[in-house]
This record gives sequence, structure tokens and C-alpha cells, in this order.
Amino acid sequence: MEEMRLLGARSVPVVARGGRFIYSQSLADVRAFLGMPPEREEALTAEELAQRVDLILAAAVRYTRQMPDEVLDGPFRNSWAPPRGLAHHVFRIVEAFLEATDDRKPLTYELIMLGTYDVAPGDDVASYGEGIGKRFNAWCERNRNADFSMMMPTYYGEQSLLATLERTTWHSAQHTRQLMVVLESHQIEVNGPLTSKDLSGLPLPEQAWDEDA
Repeated sequence: MEEMRLLGARSVPVVARGGRFIYSQSLADVRAFLGMPPEREEALTAEELAQRVDLILAAAVRYTRQMPDEVLDGPFRNSWAPPRGLAHHVFRIVEAFLEATDDRKPLTYELIMLGTYDVAPGDDVASYGEGIGKRFNAWCERNRNADFSMMMPTYYGEQSLLATLERTTWHSAQHTRQLMVVLESHQIEVNGPLTSKDLSGLPLPEQAWDEDA
């Protein structure tokens, strides 16, 4: 924490070098910071990313509804939130993206986390997620011809709209993978598990949970 304070970094993950640092939410930014050549693999298009978000949100709603209350509200592994809060975070990630782009305000860490720590036992997180899915699809219709190269402020620096949408997609996808792990750990058969094809093209870690690495 002291090293981060001296650097001026407010959140993690961070890559630091020679007294300088960069928030490593964008792998392209990290590669540029380290002087590495850009990756050759082409990023998914905005339309492809929107399709993935729709798929991921629907999956997270299904998985949340599969969990009994004792699972949703119980501790799980090294998670910073119970599964109900984790599910809320999946949907809040997308909602924060919508708020930032519609209201033209910075996509801050606080905006992404808003409400997640306040989720209480019994809260209908699945219905909340369904509502976010509908709002996201409406956003896609409104922004079908948007300039996705336009820059927007985020807590990890200025990013293009496309790059921010990509991070929104894989961030929510990673936590949805974790919801699958919760179900599997309780011997609950996952209803429509996300496949490698569903997640292809997204810069996801190999494992869904750190302790599985």
C-alpha cells in the first residue's frame, strides 16, 4: 500500500516501472507501457461484443436463479462478496458502462461498485439483471452507428468506447464464470454453461478463480 501511495495509484492491478505506473485494466496499454509490440489477434467488433454481453447477462440471470438462498448468501472461497453480491456485480459492471456513456461521465471504480456491497439477503438480483439486459439492448439499438473510436474517461485512463465495451464484456464474463464455479461446487448442474466458443476472443485468464490457478 505504501508503494502504491508513493506512485499515486488508487486501485489495482497496476504495473510499475522506473517510478512510473499504469493501471493494467487494458492489456493494450500495458504492452505499450512495457514497450512490447501489440498483439496480432484482432479484437472483437462492437457488434460481436454486444452479442457476448447479451449472452453473459442472460447466463448470469439463469445461474443466480439456480442458487438457493443459503448458497447465494453464504461465504464462498476467497470471494470478496457472497454469491448474491457477486451476481449483482456482474450486472452492475454493465449498468455502470451504460451510465457512463449515456450521462457522459467518467467510468470510475466507485461507479462500477455502486450498490454491490449493499446487496442484502433476499434481494431479487436476478430480476435486476434482467432489467440491465433490456437496458443494454436498448443502448445497442441507439448506438448502432456510434463512433466506437471516440475516447472516454475511465479510472484506468482515457479509453476508446470499443476498448471500454470490451473490458465491460470480459469483466462481467469472468465473474459469470465464477458463478458457474459456485454452482458446480455445490453439485448443482449449470443451466446452459458458457462455452469456450461463447468466450472466444475475450482476454480472459485461464482459470475462473485465482486459487484454481
